[in-house]
Amino acid sequence: MTPTSRIRRADPSDAERIAELLDAFNTEFDTETPGVAVLAERLRMLLAGASTFAVLGGEPATGVALVTLRPNVWSDGPVALLDEMYVEPDQRGSGIGSAILQRMIEICRELGVAAIEINVDESDAGAMRFYQRHGFSSVDPDSGERAFYFYRSL
Repeated sequence: MTPTSRIRRADPSDAERIAELLDAFNTEFDTETPGVAVLAERLRMLLAGASTFAVLGGEPATGVALVTLRPNVWSDGPVALLDEMYVEPDQRGSGIGSAILQRMIEICRELGVAAIEINVDESDAGAMRFYQRHGFSSVDPDSGERAFYFYRSL
């Protein structure tokens, strides 16, 4: 079985594994994490609803994309935000991230999503190249203006 042969939409029973991957992601990049137990509890609730889904890759899962959906005034369908995407370091370059992203896009199409948004840290040139290879842009196609993400913690 190749790393990309097991790509699937997650369900609430996958919450623990997704939590482990997300915790590893934050730990790898020295970012605060509430820990696996807290993440798993939140994920069980979120994945049971209609506004959050995840895609897992590998068996056992070595990569994840976590997506939230929100309605918007500009289109009939929702907008998807790729909240998190992570592939374990030893699986990077294997194609699993591309396969997860492609499945995530397919699910968004099935759900009638109007647009997918992704936030990337300025210093993460590798992630930017990855998303650009898959058709994402930081430039508005109509105006040519660069898009920016603003943030404020509350």
